[in-house]
Amino acid sequence: MKKYFGGAFIAFLVGFTANAQGLLNKSETVFTHQDTLRGSITKERAWWDLKYYHLDIKVNPSEKFISGSNTVRYTVLTENNRMQIDLQQPMNITKVTQNGKELKFERDGNAFFITLNEKQKVGNTKEIVISYEGKPKEAVRAPWDGGFSWKKDKNGKDFIATSCQGLGASVWWPCKDHMYDEVENMLISVNVPGDLTEVSNGRLKSVKKEKDGTKTFNWYVSNPINNYGVNVNIGDYVNFSEVFKGEKGDLDCNYYVLRDNLALAKEHFKDAPKMLKAFENWFGPYPFYEDSYKLVEVPYLGMEHQSSVTYGNEYKKGYLGRDLSGTGWGLKFDFIIIHESGHEWFANNITYKDIADMWIHESFTNYSESLFLEYYYGKEAGAEYVIGCRKGIENDKPIIGHYDVNNEGSGDMYPKGANMLHTIRQIVNDDAKWKSILRGLNKTFYHQTVTSKQIEDYINDQSGINFNRVYAQYLTTTKIPVFEYMFKNGTLGYHWTNCVSKFDMPVKVKINGVETMLKPTTDWQSVKTENEDRKLEVDKNFYVTTSNIIE
Repeated sequence: MKKYFGGAFIAFLVGFTANAQGLLNKSETVFTHQDTLRGSITKERAWWDLKYYHLDIKVNPSEKFISGSNTVRYTVLTENNRMQIDLQQPMNITKVTQNGKELKFERDGNAFFITLNEKQKVGNTKEIVISYEGKPKEAVRAPWDGGFSWKKDKNGKDFIATSCQGLGASVWWPCKDHMYDEVENMLISVNVPGDLTEVSNGRLKSVKKEKDGTKTFNWYVSNPINNYGVNVNIGDYVNFSEVFKGEKGDLDCNYYVLRDNLALAKEHFKDAPKMLKAFENWFGPYPFYEDSYKLVEVPYLGMEHQSSVTYGNEYKKGYLGRDLSGTGWGLKFDFIIIHESGHEWFANNITYKDIADMWIHESFTNYSESLFLEYYYGKEAGAEYVIGCRKGIENDKPIIGHYDVNNEGSGDMYPKGANMLHTIRQIVNDDAKWKSILRGLNKTFYHQTVTSKQIEDYINDQSGINFNRVYAQYLTTTKIPVFEYMFKNGTLGYHWTNCVSKFDMPVKVKINGVETMLKPTTDWQSVKTENEDRKLEVDKNFYVTTSNIIE
């Protein structure tokens, strides 16, 4: 989740993001040296393969200060002795060591370049230990403008959480902050005041009571995890749990909520196992059985942190009590539980290599809301919901952003991307095949980082249909294709306009109530009709507009 939550709200968020990043129109966008360091696979990143992190930190709420270290284990791919590690200002690296010997490093904005003394032989696995500290950026409007959220619950106890998609994990911990290289496993150790509980990703391995009265929580993540998926959540939490009988066996589900909300959560969180049942049907097994599934209450709306999904929807149905589709169907489920958990398949299992391809996360997950409804209320309910969400589409800029500069595209990746997928499903016209494509994506790209082209090609191959011009139309332009037609002398003439060159998407229509699939192109075509045939309707499931040329 990042930006799409309905018409007026998305307009604010798109404007906010553009202003915050100094963005103009896509063709006029100016990027900086820092954007390139953050968004590209630099030579100081490319030569080593990330294997393991041990993030070991102390959180001091009274000072809004964190300190600690990150142990980075890596395998050498090509010989080099200069390594890029990212950590954003005002955080600072204080020391770096390898085998106990201190290393020299220099800072270039939000990137640190470390000089390694030992020979880095191809195939060797090595470690460095990075010590760091500082007051991390405080979230302004989490999760969209993220960082650390330092809040209090209604009893005056600290209530703290992290969120950093887009902004980057390096806003609060030093790491290889590019999505192409996921760490294979990770230990997260967080020291907090003794009256609080800390929840991170993976499984809780131990809690150590320290001599100073604090506690250290140790969480182990056994699956690959993307940087922004790593989180810290601190509060006066209580826990309840259940076991979901899933496709791969027993899945442990743990829920961490503020003490006063326990009874409320036990009832409201029944949407979680419902979600798991529906999404395992559509997408295949939950991708992180080894690390469990958790839902964790936080002081902001929510985020898809892997195996530690965060929740702040105020225990309401819909999106903070609103139906984003305007159809009524959006009030049948808690938006944050369904949407953010849907990201376990599309974002955490299948992860974009470059944030320019963020549609892979958000289009599929937005569409997952429709599929949840379809599973429980029928196909028409799901269709009505996704079609209703079109009112949130702005067509302000392309869905795919600029590559190699950490630039995401339009927030339309949510409703417009979902409607592109819904349109493609109509053309496939085989629900069993469509489900096999969704499940196949999660199996084929299991725990992988991917490009847009890989996802596009997979759908093409499995469906047997070339959708390249459909992707180009909806992902790289702001134009909605227009099905232009006219009746004349017993003939229906039709073609596509307002579209990419040689656009050739099939479309389902009714001509005087009789359904047929036409295959328009940008060239005019015609078909004989009865003279009285003067009524044409395009199937509402296709995200297009129509224009009737009257004689």
